[in-house]
Amino acid sequence: KSVIIKRTVWEDMINHCKQELPFEACGLVSGNAGKCDDMWRMKNRKKSRHSFEISQKEIDETFRAIEAKGQTLTGIYHSHPTAAPYPSPHDITNNHYPHAAYFIISFLRSKPQVKCWRMENKNTIPVKIKV
Repeated sequence: KSVIIKRTVWEDMINHCKQELPFEACGLVSGNAGKCDDMWRMKNRKKSRHSFEISQKEIDETFRAIEAKGQTLTGIYHSHPTAAPYPSPHDITNNHYPHAAYFIISFLRSKPQVKCWRMENKNTIPVKIKV
């Protein structure tokens, strides 16, 4: 499996995560036909280095904005400031959108690493990223 993401969305996603360091950043990605055409920065209510939480109100408002653009949710992203770009048990348990591409941006090394996953029935499946 693979996912197509616009270069501007790719760059904005990484920049958003850099700006939020040392805390985890998070956001949503939308588009059509599984493509990632727009990015929506979300607020991590936890202000944590190891997890994130988005308010239901912010999720609902963003989903309405995505619908208004004639798009659907195609991805979710968050950062791992001090861990590798692989889903944690918490990520897997709390993923409520198995159809969405799940981008994890790691700052464990000097250069950000980005990996993408699908999480279905508690299984993680690697997804190739096409920018």
